[in-house]
Amino acid sequence: MATTTGSSGVVKIAAAGGSVAVVGEVRSFTFDGSADTIEDSVMGNTARTYKQGMTTSTVSMEVYWDEADAQQTILDERASVDFELYPTGTGTGETYFSGNGIVTSRSISGSFDGMVEASFSIQVNGAVTEATA
Repeated sequence: MATTTGSSGVVKIAAAGGSVAVVGEVRSFTFDGSADTIEDSVMGNTARTYKQGMTTSTVSMEVYWDEADAQQTILDERASVDFELYPTGTGTGETYFSGNGIVTSRSISGSFDGMVEASFSIQVNGAVTEATA
């Protein structure tokens, strides 16, 4: 197995139904997926048993705030967005994740001796698709 650094990662965002474009100044992003389990144990079992439940996913990203970046400015709370996440770049054969969701939080912060930074969280609506570029 090969390992990869995160420096080639790319995040693309669009208002729902639009054409995704690269978000500028991304420092990091996270895609979290999880699945529920439903217990179906009955009397007489000696160990608990489970069935697959529904999945849920979130996407978060940290950026240097750029008010001139069109993709950053659409990430307002409650905005409906489409996204594509490319962990290792957008070249041919690279894996990426796509879906849509609702922006649930936005935080912008700055200090006298640092950069103005922003972070965004997106609650994914439905399933995330994994594909190859």
